[in-house]
Amino acid sequence: MHINFFKLSTEDSSKDNISKPDPYAALRFWEFRNFTIARLCITIASQIQAVIVGWQIYEITKDPLSLGLIGLAEAIPSISVLLFAGHITDTNDRKKIVLSSVFLMTFCSILLLIISTDSVSLFSSNKVIAMYSAIFLSGIGRGFSSPSFFAFVSQLVPKETLPNAITWNTTTWQTGAVTGPAIGGLLYGFIGPVNTYITIVIFWIISIFLISPIKNKPIPEILGIQSLKERLTVGLKFVFERKIILGAISLDLFAVLFGGAVALLPIFAGEILFVGPQGLGALRAAPSIGAVIMAIYMTRHPFTRNAGRNLLISIFGFGICIIIFGLSKNFFLSLCILALSGGFDSVSVVIRATIIQLMTPDNMKGRVSAVNSIFIGSSNEIGAFESGVVAKLLGTVPAVIFGGTMTLLIVSVVTIISPRMRKLKL
Repeated sequence: MHINFFKLSTEDSSKDNISKPDPYAALRFWEFRNFTIARLCITIASQIQAVIVGWQIYEITKDPLSLGLIGLAEAIPSISVLLFAGHITDTNDRKKIVLSSVFLMTFCSILLLIISTDSVSLFSSNKVIAMYSAIFLSGIGRGFSSPSFFAFVSQLVPKETLPNAITWNTTTWQTGAVTGPAIGGLLYGFIGPVNTYITIVIFWIISIFLISPIKNKPIPEILGIQSLKERLTVGLKFVFERKIILGAISLDLFAVLFGGAVALLPIFAGEILFVGPQGLGALRAAPSIGAVIMAIYMTRHPFTRNAGRNLLISIFGFGICIIIFGLSKNFFLSLCILALSGGFDSVSVVIRATIIQLMTPDNMKGRVSAVNSIFIGSSNEIGAFESGVVAKLLGTVPAVIFGGTMTLLIVSVVTIISPRMRKLKL
């Protein structure tokens, strides 16, 4: 028995004829559809949680640095386990790793629910520390989910369908990132944190039920006799030996690191734009609205033909948007600029993921994805910490402008010194 939503007229089978261009090619496989809907639920849950945790902690502390510490609390454990998680992903049943990470993150949401319950006196005097602890634990789950999710997707569709699957994966994630903050802001404003956390847990449970029916996939064969140290570090070696992969990851890293304006959105919502938690939800959702629109467009019009040029343009455009957002004091202008930044970001995400998927053998996807997550995924949290520190030192608006300016500087340098990146085609 399996849960199978959105049954298409041309049903799943490895024998399906998908050779002709088809924007829905990956969705014709029920396992990919189930996993994609599960990821949507996971993303919505994570985004709702990010909104209300940020608002709760800033409401208690009134300190911008405390927002940066949220990112650091998740990044430290995530980075610490990533290489090991990549090795585990490539040497074990990937479905089990996926489910285990989801179970752990579900448990963390339940902990945050308990902490937010005023009747539980255990956490009343140290609520912020308790919340940081739950976030720290969720960072471990995220460290295992990142490489396992990435590697598992490649086993759900044929290789020739991977670019389309990646685009739909991005579209789904961005859709969740749109709806999650909006739902989070509304729920927090109207029904409070406890009921909001209950909603989050429900989304986690739905994702578990969707992933469970997917068949277990073969464990990739590890060629050659390798020590544990070699297996843990081979992903790093692989990335650093392939300059195109390294360049694509590095560009995104710096864009994410210095473009961490999202971490400061509670301050913008509360003290600059004066729109409250509902407005915060809209601000958090805006980048993903732009990203979803762009990702849907890319399912029919891929940007991978001139991948290098488009990657550089998208990151440069992202940096411009961050600077304009920092200067804006108009809520609707800020929404539009954040949406535009999301569109640029979507292009860079799809191109980078396509490069990594196509250039990485299956028996190394977990470990290479782990390296990618160290560079990109965790730089979200480190970028949040950087934004919090700079905001503490220089002020909120100068911190955002500084981040956008650094992004422009880095992409300009790469454009000048790397003709191979400029000319890359996929």
